[in-house]
Amino acid sequence: MKKNNSLKTVRRTPPPPAAEFELYKGLRVEDFKLSFEENLKYRLIKEPGTATDYDRYLSLAYAIRDRLVENWMATQKAYRENKVKRVYYFSLEFLIGRTLGNSVLNLQVEENVSKALHDLGLTLEELREVEIDAGLGNGGLGRLAACFMDSLATLEIPAYGYGIRYDYGIFRQKIVRGYQVEEPDEWLSMENPWEKARPEYAYRIKFGGHTVQRKNRNGKLVFDWVDTEDVLATAYDTPVPGYGNRTVNNLRLWSAKATEEFDLDFFNKGNYFAATSKKTESESISKVLYPNDNSPEGRELRLKQQYFFVSASIQDILRRFKREHSDLKMLPDVAAIQLNDTHPTIAIAEFMRFLVDEEGVDWDQAWDITKGVFAYTNHTLLPEALEKWPLALFGRLFPRHLQIIQEINARFLREVANRFPGDVERIQRMSLFEEGHDPQLRMAHLAIVGSHSVNGVSALHSDLLKSTVVPDFYELYPDRFNNKTNGITPRRWLNKCNPGLSQLITSRIGDKWVTDLGQLKKLEKFADDKKFQKEWREVKKQNKEKLAALIASEQRLAIDTDSIFDVQVKRIHEYKRQLLNALHVVALYRRIKANPKGDFTPRTVLFGGKAAPGYHQAKLIVKFINSIADAINQDPQIKGKLMVLFLPNYRVSLAEKIIPATDLSEQISTAGKEASGTGNMKFALNGALTIGTLDGANIEIQEEVGDDNIFIFGLKAGEVVQMKKEGYDPKEFYQKSPELKGVMDLIASGFFSPENPGLFKPFYDSLLNHDEYLLMADFDAYVECQDRVTQLYRDPDQWTRMAILNVARMGKFSSDRTIREYCDEIWRAKSVKIS
Repeated sequence: MKKNNSLKTVRRTPPPPAAEFELYKGLRVEDFKLSFEENLKYRLIKEPGTATDYDRYLSLAYAIRDRLVENWMATQKAYRENKVKRVYYFSLEFLIGRTLGNSVLNLQVEENVSKALHDLGLTLEELREVEIDAGLGNGGLGRLAACFMDSLATLEIPAYGYGIRYDYGIFRQKIVRGYQVEEPDEWLSMENPWEKARPEYAYRIKFGGHTVQRKNRNGKLVFDWVDTEDVLATAYDTPVPGYGNRTVNNLRLWSAKATEEFDLDFFNKGNYFAATSKKTESESISKVLYPNDNSPEGRELRLKQQYFFVSASIQDILRRFKREHSDLKMLPDVAAIQLNDTHPTIAIAEFMRFLVDEEGVDWDQAWDITKGVFAYTNHTLLPEALEKWPLALFGRLFPRHLQIIQEINARFLREVANRFPGDVERIQRMSLFEEGHDPQLRMAHLAIVGSHSVNGVSALHSDLLKSTVVPDFYELYPDRFNNKTNGITPRRWLNKCNPGLSQLITSRIGDKWVTDLGQLKKLEKFADDKKFQKEWREVKKQNKEKLAALIASEQRLAIDTDSIFDVQVKRIHEYKRQLLNALHVVALYRRIKANPKGDFTPRTVLFGGKAAPGYHQAKLIVKFINSIADAINQDPQIKGKLMVLFLPNYRVSLAEKIIPATDLSEQISTAGKEASGTGNMKFALNGALTIGTLDGANIEIQEEVGDDNIFIFGLKAGEVVQMKKEGYDPKEFYQKSPELKGVMDLIASGFFSPENPGLFKPFYDSLLNHDEYLLMADFDAYVECQDRVTQLYRDPDQWTRMAILNVARMGKFSSDRTIREYCDEIWRAKSVKIS
């Protein structure tokens, strides 16, 4: 950002005292200028000449936040006074990204803020770029949670998000000699203007110890959890404003604090490390998002994190409930807790512990209340992601919870046995405990048994959940299972990130689409309008030029904005098949080398995404992509025909620049592995065409946009299962496909790693001998589909027509629609107008 050490001074007459607060919270241009200047002077104690870029960002951020405060307080007051039913969204991730731009957008003050900053010699765009992303998530799960919070506020649903205030978010990714290097994401190293510490809401969280049985005064057997090691969970609140209304909901994140900050006795004896060791150990719980769980210590910390935030959240919910109600049987009528995937499942046992042990509710009634309150969203079809915990570890950390879960299991298996007499194998499959030399607790089973609703996140995913992942549970509880196809907020993922396209759309159909995405259907009549197509292409070109300028400044590479921007940005995982994309790039490279003077459609292939620190194969994929890029981008014969880039440190703010510039969206996971995906929705909503398999929400996108407006290839989910069942041999595909054989042999030769010829041999060996995710089987179909993409891109009118129809038919994929379905069919929650 360009320095401006001499902000323009705005001459004004000091307001009379009675008017000062009105100016301070007003929405006029003069009001924002006044707030900005006073924040800089009185809040940050800076003069314009000494202010840094971050000071200027803070001055504006506080000006915006202050305009949320009145509505924030009014919203909570209305919920409290009307004793409304509240939705509590439990998620280990909230991938918020940047807050300033979204808040300005939802307050609908962008024009006046921009004018005020212009008068001060600044721009809104410059200040937005200063903000640090709140990277409290790893990918789609956390970003979905953030979209849902936006929709809940926009739809005026009483809701709270609960999670962890990690000191360090998802790591900052650097690429060094082609390898991923992880650095701490110190997102809190600078002042965070959006959060408010709430030390008055601090709860004691217990770990370890043991249980003691005793009889109370009524002769009833009770359990005490004693000799525990405790930490404190302290609340930090962030406002979540709705679009164009007065609702401001609350995101409450918990930070771990020591129950004793400092041991003076140790300090006085000269043992300075021991004096603060308890504090350091306690606060490690909220230190980092997803500690590496390849070690026993990492797994224990991850389990502690899960319990830490759900215990604090449940205590907070019960405190709020008791302030307004006295009969615990009313809990399902006034509280709905949604488990965002399996991570928060221990909340079910914790809720039972509070009801039975702390409140004295009898077991059957407590269990009915618990099931009435909880609902579970499953986000994965991968067995390793369903979460199991070793009983030895779980019992050591949570001895009372293990007893409670054992009782839940005993009663549940009695129900199964009564329903299916003599079916011992079924009982073993459905038990909450997995037997063996290292017994495990099956958290997904607990989530299903302890919830009144279990939903998948796309039609295919929900069907596979019932037919292959947990079919026994579906047979027992068919009415409990349902589908809620994911969605994205159009406020951030079109209106904010793509202002050019948003303005073009609004110029033709008005702006109601921002809160009613189905309105985009009106764009269909412009699909063949040549003037509209021309304007559409101009917007895309501008977005591509903005991204190219960013890449030029950060990577010192010039990219051809007339080329196809072919993009795959997402978490690096083998099932997402970045490697298949890379194999196609090698195939293109070989074609160009074989015929350097051929007529090739220029293509720029962009990759981005982070590999988990302990996931060796994924990190090798990152290195492979960068090695391919080095070889291709330095070859003069390839120049102008093909370029490959890996964009480091993929995050929400970078996605907001990449997605509007994309021509082709790569959604190529192995069919039956992706639960839904939301990146596919974001790209299509911004006018990119999709190349993908019939996996996750791709199927529903195809149904909406039409077969002629999407590029589908490869095996279907059922065909994948059948092929593996019949004995899949990847070598057969290698032998019968000359292009695939040429690609694989080039990799095996060490061409892309001459300094270490065997570096990528593991890919060759794995794909030819095992190929878990069927890259070999889908390669030829993928390449043929990419050839169709190339041919179509040569016809700009047809390409643009397809892009317009994609956007016009994306109404289903708004998170507003998803949230309405949750409210109507699971939570039974009603909107509350904040007046």
